[in-house]
Amino acid sequence: MIPLQRMSRNHFFIRTIIVFSLGLLTLLISPVPARADKSIWIDVDTTEQILRVMQGDTVQEEYKNVAIGRYGTTWSKVTLDDKTPLGKFRIGWINEKSRYHRFFGLDYPNRDTAERALSEKRIDVDTWYSIMKADVMGRTPPQNTTLGGYIGIHGIGRGDKDVHHYYNWTNGCIALTNEQIDQLGRWLKPGVMVNIR
Repeated sequence: MIPLQRMSRNHFFIRTIIVFSLGLLTLLISPVPARADKSIWIDVDTTEQILRVMQGDTVQEEYKNVAIGRYGTTWSKVTLDDKTPLGKFRIGWINEKSRYHRFFGLDYPNRDTAERALSEKRIDVDTWYSIMKADVMGRTPPQNTTLGGYIGIHGIGRGDKDVHHYYNWTNGCIALTNEQIDQLGRWLKPGVMVNIR
């Protein structure tokens, strides 16, 4: 991609149209949440450290004492800050052979994250464009931007349960015990919404 400062007026105009079109296309194909929706979704309360499996407004299961990023939460995550990003994400992929027992990857950074980061000047237009393009194409967003990546819900693997129960220890993920992640796994599949608050 041509750096913004070296673009001719024609390139800048064409790129502006592409970026605008991607944004418009994203708005047009985004699902509008229905009030009576009975889909399964995940609610992560980072203050109480509880993960709930929800169906509509009804709690189906609840997991207490989940661990989050060792430095808490943020709306403005950056790589290596060890903070859990707040927002609404979707399960993007599943790794059944993770060193954390099982790993349910989120579509982080997503469109909302990218738009916020661009407005806060934490990413450039090229990075924003690559995240938006992945979103529109239904692909996993780039995991190597300055916003970080590889955020998900996982077990503790061979980690110490005592450490898990007393400390927030992750690099930004949501962690449960291996037994809990096995139980939760029956609810999780690609596309399930995860609200981290």
